Amino acid sequence: MADVNSIAVGVEDISTEWLSNVLGTDVASIESARIGGGQMAATYRLIVSFVNAAEPIRRLIAKLSATDAQARAMVADGYRKEIAFYRDLASTVDMSVPRCYYAAIADDRQTFTLLLEDVGDDLAGRHADGADLEMAFAAVRNLAGFHASRWSDPTLLDVRSLRLANAAGAAMAGAAHIAATESFCERHSDDLSPADASTLREIAHTTEAWFLASPSPFALLHGDYRLDNMMVRSGGEIVTVDWQGLSLGPPTRDLAFFVATSLQPEARRAHERALVAAYHAAVAGRGVQYTEEQCFADYCIGQLSAPFVTVMGSEFAVARTQASDEMFLLMAERSCAAVRDLDSIARVRAEASSRKG
Repeated sequence: MADVNSIAVGVEDISTEWLSNVLGTDVASIESARIGGGQMAATYRLIVSFVNAAEPIRRLIAKLSATDAQARAMVADGYRKEIAFYRDLASTVDMSVPRCYYAAIADDRQTFTLLLEDVGDDLAGRHADGADLEMAFAAVRNLAGFHASRWSDPTLLDVRSLRLANAAGAAMAGAAHIAATESFCERHSDDLSPADASTLREIAHTTEAWFLASPSPFALLHGDYRLDNMMVRSGGEIVTVDWQGLSLGPPTRDLAFFVATSLQPEARRAHERALVAAYHAAVAGRGVQYTEEQCFADYCIGQLSAPFVTVMGSEFAVARTQASDEMFLLMAERSCAAVRDLDSIARVRAEASSRKG
């Protein structure tokens, strides 16, 4: 673990001397500007000039802990996961991510520093609009490469910041989700349809069983794989960012989350079979033994991921805005429609009953 003195708590700590030390090259000057609206971290673009004019690094992204102490305490585990991803796991997966120049975290996990490649400002699309089909297929194939790289890899169980769900954790998550869902539904009672509110409540009461469903296969999960967390390089390559939700679990949870929340419901209904087939073909092409039938069944069960992340993300946000509320409501609407269309709750309950039998 890095000594706290090597961590920039705020952007004012990123001096020319500090940056020279961590990059190992002499920095002449730095300009910084806040970008993004993240509540759980503070992100800045750095324009860096070097004493050596031939030095190629010119623009960096600095991702630091949130300025709010409550937010830092709440998301400390996410900070540890993101640092662990860039330090230890990014080089082992077949997915394009920003190059990491520096990663450090304090022992209490509440302050950290990431210096990343500046990919640019080109998002894969607007979440509200939904992904176009070309982007959707590219995204699911990209996801397949990520999952297949460490598919059911037992060494992942040795990563300190990661663990598979157990009975105690599932019970805790289920209880928290029930409470958060009641708050979410009450707060948005004027905007949620009765059908969606009923579906959200039913999902919450199924969460404990869902967390223990489909223990195999497992893989690394991004946890929030959607358009807002994808950038596009000039050549069209998708670059995935924001790894604070990293976890272990059934890989099709990421797939279900993306397809349910990042496509308009009509587009999802028309194309989800083809998207799941493209994902399956991509993992199978990397040597993974996994039938297309099982892949689709797991995808249907995985649909509970999006409502869970949506409600918990909304309820535990440090500061709510109209924009964030609109995003969470849209995610809830789209994911509830997918859960109903695919009969996901009944599938989870049937799978739970078969395990008990």
